[in-house]
Amino acid sequence: MSINRLLIANRGEIAVRIASAASDLAIESVSIYSGDDQHSLHVQATDQSVALDGVGVAPYLEVKAIVKVALSAGCDAIHPGYGFLSESSTFAQAVEDAGLTFVGPAPATLELFGNKAQARNTANACDVPVVLGTTGACSLEQAIEFYSSLPSDSAVMIKAIAGGG
Repeated sequence: MSINRLLIANRGEIAVRIASAASDLAIESVSIYSGDDQHSLHVQATDQSVALDGVGVAPYLEVKAIVKVALSAGCDAIHPGYGFLSESSTFAQAVEDAGLTFVGPAPATLELFGNKAQARNTANACDVPVVLGTTGACSLEQAIEFYSSLPSDSAVMIKAIAGGG
């Protein structure tokens, strides 16, 4: 797989770093920006910049618009950076469906690891060591019961089963 022209579907410092790495690899880069980011450094760090409709974060989450920009700009790959759409299996699949390369995990992998209980169960099935924890979604009562079963000096982290945070 050879990448000649890369759309960076992110902004700020991460986009600047991706543009720098692309330049080091002789890969042309295209940045996207919302209306209020038009003077940002990442816009100047790429070979081409394309404005998205809107302001703020919302334009960076528009899957169809980002894929359309990549195709229009002659890109053969999209790098999501981190945050925004970087963990979206829907985005990765849309990129692949458009005939582009998604620079990141395969859509199926993102889908698998998007659910923390499913990811934990997969790790267990593959004999990957994991920290002590529950194996699926649990109620507050179940979380309290789990915590009560631990030594008194233990701490517990509670995470959403899906999504960030």
